[in-house]
Amino acid sequence: MRIPIDRYTLPNGLTVILSPDHTTPVVAVNLWYHVGSANERAGRTGFAHLFEHMLFQGSANVAANEHFELVQRAGGTLNGSTWLDRTNYYETVPSHQLALALWLEADRMARLLPAMTQEKLDTQRDVVKNERRWSVDNQPYGDWWERLPALCFPATHPFHHSLIGSFEDLDAASLDDIREFFATWYAPDNAVLTICGDFEPAAARALVEELFGPIPRGGARPALPDMSVAPVFGDPPHAIVTDDVPAPRVFVAMRVPPYGTTDWYAASVLSTVLGVRAGSRLSRALVREQRIAADAGAFTFDLAKGTDLLVCDVTGHPETDGDALEAAVHAVLDAIVADGVTDGEVARALALLETGYAESLQSAGQRADLLSRYATYFGEPERINSALERYRAVTADAVSAVARERCARTNRAVLRYEPAPATTAVAA
Repeated sequence: MRIPIDRYTLPNGLTVILSPDHTTPVVAVNLWYHVGSANERAGRTGFAHLFEHMLFQGSANVAANEHFELVQRAGGTLNGSTWLDRTNYYETVPSHQLALALWLEADRMARLLPAMTQEKLDTQRDVVKNERRWSVDNQPYGDWWERLPALCFPATHPFHHSLIGSFEDLDAASLDDIREFFATWYAPDNAVLTICGDFEPAAARALVEELFGPIPRGGARPALPDMSVAPVFGDPPHAIVTDDVPAPRVFVAMRVPPYGTTDWYAASVLSTVLGVRAGSRLSRALVREQRIAADAGAFTFDLAKGTDLLVCDVTGHPETDGDALEAAVHAVLDAIVADGVTDGEVARALALLETGYAESLQSAGQRADLLSRYATYFGEPERINSALERYRAVTADAVSAVARERCARTNRAVLRYEPAPATTAVAA
């Protein structure tokens, strides 16, 4: 199945992608802004994520939270998310409600600032703080996704600091900071708008031109610093966190080629061989055979700038010794470095990847998100139709080569959680 793609750019710089599909009477609107936590300045960590919340607090013609209400009353769904190098917003609505979704996105792109108030900022700052308490500070292992990047990237690197931010930086955010951030990054020439699903292209073009065309281009945006790092750590960092967790857990992160490069596809296949489903090496060795782990997996961060990370994530049983668990993960990696992978393992991995990719293309919303992703990162939404070909070109020799080069002991950053010792109450 080839996804139809009509890509063009408005005079104000907005990239527009139209992908009609009349299979079901729904249409997805997906808007990516090329800004994430990497673009935050010192002392304002968490700002990109805070701003995602602010964008749902109304614009000149939309009251606070009315964006949610209007879409949901129309029978649609919506949300947004923030990552290290992008922020996205998306709606999926019945086909006849396309104009509503586009109007809502255009209104906040063009007219968010008049609706910004100190009260809204204070409210959303508290919401984000509570989100941090719930998802990071008070969850077992909850801070792994800020500890691990901090371990893998130097302090001066844009990927080093926390995505959700610290309480101190969130408290320091002012309304002027919000206005500056919006004016800098939320402009049509820093965005990709994708419409995917049941719509008529000519009518959609007219709506996009009417609603987004008058929005002026943005001004100069500060460039990211040099994102490059050494291909391997050399002297890999190692951290042990003793916390209120039920069992030891080990993260082993390895630098691999950036997302979307030829060698990245081999690294992606390698991560599938290592840790996707019960037949993977980590699961087979540590969960089924040695019974030292309760769960084992591997994944890539999908970072397109500088370097990506391939991460092995293994949780032991409560009685598992942490040193033994870490040693067992290293043993699996040592074996794949020494012996490489087999044709059968690569065939299994490719089958899993192809199935997952095909399933993602069934949803108009996910299809739109992939088109926006490829356009934002590479300027090539057409990659949606070539991704499987890129995977199928991966050989066992290519995967083995990546394993030798990137999975050696000199390229393994380790973050390990250990349960805090139980305290014994002393009778008075």
